[in-house]
Amino acid sequence: MLLSIFYSTQILSQQEYLKLKARYEALQRSQRNLMGEDLGPLSSKELESLERQLDCSLKQIRSTRTQFMLDQLSDLQRKEHLLSEANRSLRQRLEGYQINSLQLNPSVEDMGYGRHQGHETQGDHLFHQMECEPTLQIGYQPDPVSVVTAGPSMSNYMAGWLP
Repeated sequence: MLLSIFYSTQILSQQEYLKLKARYEALQRSQRNLMGEDLGPLSSKELESLERQLDCSLKQIRSTRTQFMLDQLSDLQRKEHLLSEANRSLRQRLEGYQINSLQLNPSVEDMGYGRHQGHETQGDHLFHQMECEPTLQIGYQPDPVSVVTAGPSMSNYMAGWLP
């Protein structure tokens, strides 16, 4: 009796192996067919079935791709909205800073310094052209006699600079 159970178990295992082997080969054949290989032995009905299967798979892939692109678009729109809000907030802060800065530090035009009547400013209002001599010499009074003479001389130098 124990021997008959052993043989029946072995037969079942061998049958199971053969079923799994046949299933594996069918899956390999199906995969080759889906890849466009070994289509010659297929009947017209099998080819139509394969075509329907490929169409359904293609529709599912396109649907997944479209959903992915819509999700990305939604994320980008959300980021755009956040950046727009941040930009608006920064613009308001900058305008507030400029108003406070003008109240604390009046501009040159407001004070009447360095501008002639009718002189118009150009470009950005942050930078103002100053009207003054091109060279500024603080604490140096030129000697009228040495200015007339050309070339370097001892009288052109300030006292205390040379021994």
